[in-house]
Amino acid sequence: MLHDRVLVDPDADAGERHSTGGILIPATVQMGHRLAWARVAAVGSSVRTVKLGDRVLYDPQERSEVELQAKTYVLLRERDLHAIAAERISEAETGLYL
Repeated sequence: MLHDRVLVDPDADAGERHSTGGILIPATVQMGHRLAWARVAAVGSSVRTVKLGDRVLYDPQERSEVELQAKTYVLLRERDLHAIAAERISEAETGLYL
């Protein structure tokens, strides 16, 4: 990985969603602008805020897909990440680094 690039593995369940009433919404339905979660698979030498294995929030419309060893990953710049999910959440914190 070069410079400020981050390679992420998108969550498998990011396609289909359930409504609050329990109705299954297929991945083909377009519903507004929705961000997606992914796990960090690799980072460039200039990346400062994320580490391998972190769970990050990104915009799926601003992405470049790459296939490595028959698996699809998303290549992003560090500045395109919106949040990092915390592994340990205390009572006083929200659990997200924004």
